[in-house]
Amino acid sequence: QVQLVESGGGLVQPGGSLRLSCAASGFTFGVYVMRWYRQAPGKERELVAVTPGGTTNYADSVKGRFTISRDNAKNTVYLQMNSLKSEETAVYYCNIVYRGVPYWGQGTQVTVSS
Repeated sequence: QVQLVESGGGLVQPGGSLRLSCAASGFTFGVYVMRWYRQAPGKERELVAVTPGGTTNYADSVKGRFTISRDNAKNTVYLQMNSLKSEETAVYYCNIVYRGVPYWGQGTQVTVSS
């Protein structure tokens, strides 16, 4: 069965960096599009980054600061987040649509605060 397990969240000061990881299993990782979403308190879940994503693989709000990457040998997708802002406090999720069904991990909390 499809499983996604996020890690790497935590508390960071504004302007700081974090690297999130999502370990995947239960499907042929290398052939699927992987996505990172986030959901802030009281807000809808929003798409942050996609790989592979062509020319539109980042939300405008994170372009130039976030980098999505993947290691197909490790079945893992990463999200490097730099210059974090307080408004980016959220639960971050990785996502795959497998055979028409969306799957989500449990999420990892990112808190940006001084």
